[in-house]
Amino acid sequence: MPVQSDVGRKKAAANEKLAIHLSTHTGQKPFECNVCNKKFATNGMREVHLRTHTGEKPFDCKMCDKKFSQRYQLQRHVRIHTGVKPNECTVCSKRFSTKGSLVIHSRTHTGEKPYGCNVCDFRSATSGTLKRHHLTHTGEKPFECTLCDKKFTTSQNLCTHLRTHTGEKPYECSLCNRKFSESVKLRGHLRTHTGEKPFQCGVCSKSFKRGEHLRNHERTHTGERPYECTFCEKKCALARNMRVHIRRMHTTDRPFECTLCNKKFPERAELRVHQLKHTSERAFECTLCDKKFGSAQGLRAHLRTHTGEREKPFQCALCDKKFEKSSKLRTHLRVHTGEKHYKYECSVCNKKCETSSTFIAHTRIHTGEKPFECGVCQKRFGANATLKIHLRTHTGEKPFECVVCNKKFSQSSHLRTHQRSHTGEKLFECTECDYKCSAPGSLAVHLRTHTGEKPFECTVCTKKFRTSSGLNPHLRTHTGEKPFKCSVCDKRFAHSLGMKQHSIRVHTE
Repeated sequence: MPVQSDVGRKKAAANEKLAIHLSTHTGQKPFECNVCNKKFATNGMREVHLRTHTGEKPFDCKMCDKKFSQRYQLQRHVRIHTGVKPNECTVCSKRFSTKGSLVIHSRTHTGEKPYGCNVCDFRSATSGTLKRHHLTHTGEKPFECTLCDKKFTTSQNLCTHLRTHTGEKPYECSLCNRKFSESVKLRGHLRTHTGEKPFQCGVCSKSFKRGEHLRNHERTHTGERPYECTFCEKKCALARNMRVHIRRMHTTDRPFECTLCNKKFPERAELRVHQLKHTSERAFECTLCDKKFGSAQGLRAHLRTHTGEREKPFQCALCDKKFEKSSKLRTHLRVHTGEKHYKYECSVCNKKCETSSTFIAHTRIHTGEKPFECGVCQKRFGANATLKIHLRTHTGEKPFECVVCNKKFSQSSHLRTHQRSHTGEKLFECTECDYKCSAPGSLAVHLRTHTGEKPFECTVCTKKFRTSSGLNPHLRTHTGEKPFKCSVCDKRFAHSLGMKQHSIRVHTE
């Protein structure tokens, strides 16, 4: 009888495969899910699908008690314990536990992307990636979390999300025992031990640890920005950049909250950086100068001050200047064409801005919002870039050096302006008179002599100034602040000029 049972099972499996194959010709799918109305070629496929609704997982792993909804998932999982990887890549000798994984991997060598979207030009190496892409057009999110009602495009994303509630991290690194909630994160982490970078760019040969990082990098060459904002015309190359844009510009959503001070952030990465202010932890150390940083991003940016390395694949055809992003090249080209492409207008003063980041920074002049705080002196700033520049007043860091006279600067813009003192170049010309200058900021200040504009107003006496450098010394007449100290007699002054005059009169012979 058992033999007949085995024969019966094999016959049923063969019939199932035949029915699936025939449906590719006929398109017939007679078996419908009574929960979501999705249709299937065979009853067996419908039964398997129903488990996504019921949560049933009848296949148990005998080694770790993990459960699966389908037999092939269990068979694939068992190879994690046994280490069996019978499928080898003929190009790079990398081995895989399943034939399907090998086929997908081989496309990283051939560049083959057989799955094309019928709505846009997107192509993919896997059918699963294409299915997920289709959902960006339909907006469909069929998988809902029963704990917080959040919805997802795939059951895998739902399972991963559920671990944020349970705290489960089932994937453990055998080298350092670090645990992860997703297998893909474990695989990526393992490459920090091996140094392996299997994903190579076909344009510039740069290699990456993850396929996702390669895909993101490839867009620096193609200029592709597939993620479009539903509120405005902005497009982004990365999904996370679009999420941040929508949260910053179009919503007040700040879902990531600090448990120590209750401050909220639009992105988890920002929260992690903020939390380092409470812990004072600086885990990322520079191997060249022993300087420490609170984030890997901060360390990478710092390393460039040693190596000068910065990928700039976009080159201006008019002046050969290079840029990291295609968007920065497009903005730069307006210097040559004189074109002004204003997309954002301030509702308070009607000032127009070319980029969302410039617009956000400008609006903070009116709101007074200064979300970026210096961890050394607690001074606050309206822009993160301004905070980074300010931090150099504490560290003394001057990473930008003139190749002519070796003078160093804390800002790249100061170096560029300084270099024009050697070349005599004056790129910026006033349209009202013959005035020319080497810096755009100097031209902006000069233009105010024609317009009479004084945008910087004292909040105490409402006196107005053409420049912030004019307003700041004036404010000291109200506050009594004297930040400039004589190095000889410790006398203090409100202005640097006053201190210099004092030094000449009193301390020089």
